[in-house]
Amino acid sequence: MDFDEILASMNQFRASANSFLSQYEPIALISIPIFTLLFARIVHSISRLVSDKGLKSTILDFFMASLKLVPGVKKYIDAEKQKVVNKLQGSGKSKREGWRTELSMTGLGADVINKMKDEKQKDVAWQGKCSGTVYIAGSEHEGHFSLINEACSMFAHTNPLHQDVFQSVVKFEAEVVAMTAALLGSKEKSSGGQICGNMTSGGTESILMAVKTSRDYMKINKGITCPEMIIPVSAHSAYDKAAQYFKIKLWRVPVGPDFRADVKAIKRHINRNTILIVGSAPGFPHGIIDPIEEMGELASTNGICLHVDLCLGGFVLPFARKLGYPVPPFDFSVDGVTSISVDVHKYGLAPKGTSVVLYRNHELRKNQFVAVTEWSGGLYVSPTIAGSRPGGLVAGAWAAMMSLGLEGYLENTRKIMEASKRIEKGVRQIPELFVVGRPDMTIVAFGSNVLDIFEVNDIMSSKGWHLNALQRPNSIHICGTLQHVTVTEDFLKDLTDSVQTVKANPGPINGGLAPIYGAAGKMPDRGMVQDLLIDFMDTSC
Repeated sequence: MDFDEILASMNQFRASANSFLSQYEPIALISIPIFTLLFARIVHSISRLVSDKGLKSTILDFFMASLKLVPGVKKYIDAEKQKVVNKLQGSGKSKREGWRTELSMTGLGADVINKMKDEKQKDVAWQGKCSGTVYIAGSEHEGHFSLINEACSMFAHTNPLHQDVFQSVVKFEAEVVAMTAALLGSKEKSSGGQICGNMTSGGTESILMAVKTSRDYMKINKGITCPEMIIPVSAHSAYDKAAQYFKIKLWRVPVGPDFRADVKAIKRHINRNTILIVGSAPGFPHGIIDPIEEMGELASTNGICLHVDLCLGGFVLPFARKLGYPVPPFDFSVDGVTSISVDVHKYGLAPKGTSVVLYRNHELRKNQFVAVTEWSGGLYVSPTIAGSRPGGLVAGAWAAMMSLGLEGYLENTRKIMEASKRIEKGVRQIPELFVVGRPDMTIVAFGSNVLDIFEVNDIMSSKGWHLNALQRPNSIHICGTLQHVTVTEDFLKDLTDSVQTVKANPGPINGGLAPIYGAAGKMPDRGMVQDLLIDFMDTSC
């Protein structure tokens, strides 16, 4: 076919098309493609929304959004939300009332220390009464407290960013990372011998770094540009934060009847965009270790990353295993584990603000770093989220680990595990309560089928205890620390008395939070619960 024939065919097609379209109004010819495109985009948006949130949640969100358009409804809902926020704060007044809003003209000088001591007196008495929170035993003015305080003070002016200046702190960080890695399988042949990492400000930053690193590694190696990660519902909320920060689609899958990650459920969600699956050792809610070996096999088979959250267990499980406790594999000795997060400021007994993120090899860790070549301030590279970092905390972590040594951690683990097992046994002996699953470590979660467990929690709060309220199932937990070793009997007595009080007089107590926790757990509109939490935070900080 020559050019003239092609041109003739095109003219014939144009004439036929014009003849066919001449029966329609010009405005219709313009508007139909536009509306078709808009309709396709709406359908695409709805399908993505349903895929992300599920059909039920999508319909509920649409209904609530429509309801708020009714005159007066949004105002009423906002007023009711404010009542709940006030209840969460403990009064109708903002905690910020009376706080300073500008710098005074004349400084306090050395008297500022006395002012700080006065403010400190207003803190809640936490000794032996808080779930987790403070992991070091004794008074904050003696023993291990005093040691790490002195170490932090000695290096308070230092900053690891300036490696050429503060070489001591750079060495401390490297040794903290190496010593932590040695506890978690770096010396095992199966680890590959390249375990590396960095210190961070806490478990959340360690998790953020691991997720960011996995995302970038999988983008480079598998070309994934629409990343997804899969976590059990028991995994820490830091993964939700990472998903929001780094634009990763998050799938939360149910746990099994034993409250461990359901590997089959995770497998069903794996697709070509999956970059990461997550296991915990143990999980924060119930103190139960996920099946890391099975998850490692799943990750290896599918060529994806596996992060193990050892923020709680990193400085307990290695020693609990040595003491003879049945601890399943959880570290880099498991094939398929690509990264681990572990808090030194929990059972490592380091100052608050110290954690470690570890990777199986340097090829992975390089994806954590940020290097800038075109800044007028010069060439810049940073290992973690923060640029400047407090060298005093790094020094405090090194001092904590070096002062305790393997024997010190072993003895601490023995005390904490024994105390936790005493608490678990005591809770099981209270007929009205049940223990959630079979705790593997130092957390004991418990609920009730005959009482409102949040009312029990309110009574415990009135006795000075600060426990963690959980949901799905409704329960509370205590995270045992060295602070609890000498008060286990006091705890069990107060818990028994609180159960009997609620049993004899069911119903919320004045000022208690049981109605709020109970309502939040049953509220189908999770968006409204989210709004409540954000409003509370906005007025609290």
